[in-house]
Amino acid sequence: MAQASILVVDDASAVRENLSELLTEEGYEVDISADGTAALQLLQERAYDLVLTDLSMPGVDGMGVLSYLVNHFPETGCIIITGYGTIQNAVNAMRLGAYDYLCKPVESQELLVVVARALEHQRLRQENILLKKQLRKKFGFDNIIGASEPMCQVFDIIRKVADTDSTVLILGESGTGKELVARAIHYNGYRRGNPLIPVNCGAIPEDLLESELFGHERGAFTHAIRTRIGRFEQAHGGTIFLDEIGDMSPNLQVKILRVLQDHQFERIGGNKTLKVNIRVIAATNRDLQELVQNGRFREDLFYRLNVIPIRIPPLRERRADIPILVDHFIQDFSKKKKKPTPRLTPAAMSRLESYAWPGNVRELENLMERMVILSESEVIDVKDLPERFQLTSQETLRFNLEIPAGGLPLQKIVSDFERQLIIKALDQAGWVKNQAAQLLHLNRTTLVEKIKKQKITRASN
Repeated sequence: MAQASILVVDDASAVRENLSELLTEEGYEVDISADGTAALQLLQERAYDLVLTDLSMPGVDGMGVLSYLVNHFPETGCIIITGYGTIQNAVNAMRLGAYDYLCKPVESQELLVVVARALEHQRLRQENILLKKQLRKKFGFDNIIGASEPMCQVFDIIRKVADTDSTVLILGESGTGKELVARAIHYNGYRRGNPLIPVNCGAIPEDLLESELFGHERGAFTHAIRTRIGRFEQAHGGTIFLDEIGDMSPNLQVKILRVLQDHQFERIGGNKTLKVNIRVIAATNRDLQELVQNGRFREDLFYRLNVIPIRIPPLRERRADIPILVDHFIQDFSKKKKKPTPRLTPAAMSRLESYAWPGNVRELENLMERMVILSESEVIDVKDLPERFQLTSQETLRFNLEIPAGGLPLQKIVSDFERQLIIKALDQAGWVKNQAAQLLHLNRTTLVEKIKKQKITRASN
């Protein structure tokens, strides 16, 4: 381990020589300076771990040296030593940033103890700064929070594709943060200075979506009283984010395919072909391959979009991130709502970690906002959580059965219970089979077979 470097500043030659000898014998690397002005020059030439400076010196005094350190080299500690000790001087020095304040004559052992503590304090401070930088790098990418292996893989892909023009298809359940990923890709690429235009294809009625995307000319249809610029034109030079593209009609899919192929289109009611320089990022919570097989999504469009697929894992697949997300949301909402910052008990955190989170990160975020607003104490326990967190998964599956004298039809009871569980999982997953299969710890194909065998439909619920 490298020796700690110390600069001793004192206009009394006997004092600085004695201090230098004492510290050198202790194993420190020591430089000396006869005044503050020379000390500032030395500080510009090399880095020191600690400065011991006399308070009263001609020219630049000890407070001047301390002020210079605070403003230019805050990583260097400072101890003030003086023969004119007053409480006010000590208070001023500590307020400015000195680690300690010693009065002459200083006992050798006392000095060595204070120096050792000051160096340890600086070491821990530097480690803390480094740790915070590492935590920011590890736990977040822009506004995306996560430290689990699945999220680290997502971050790695974002870094690789951000500065390219490749089309990206973001796959994930509702509430996983697909738009955050799209924003991270755009704002970490060379197009960051140009617009990112989001379009929620599932939220806009089909008869309006075409005009929203491509614009229209005046008089193109009833109420088209002026020419309108569409989202593709608005995104020129930047990125267009097509969210929930799996909900797009076949007619619009053809037009989107042309834009992806040729980067050109016409406004509704117009004859002029417009060319745009854009990057396309699309997202969906649907299984596009299944839609292709069912003839509800164009295969050629799917392959055009699926150049760089990024799958955002649901929260149940990244449970290691739950404590990090909880802390982030609690801190954020406490600050926004100007409320005290509560903490979760281990038992409450355990319930959150074991929950399936069908609404994913958005559901967790909403819960934490609720907890911050409604919490009346500094601690959030299991009893403070909503009802769905009160019972463990084992407790929810307990039921009491009495076997009558005539016996029970085991196969039918097991079949009925299985049917109830499947319907419950489908309801909780919004009838997304992939998500329901994960809730039941089944392969998707196994669940589909069971659904067919049980003749379960959404109407049967």
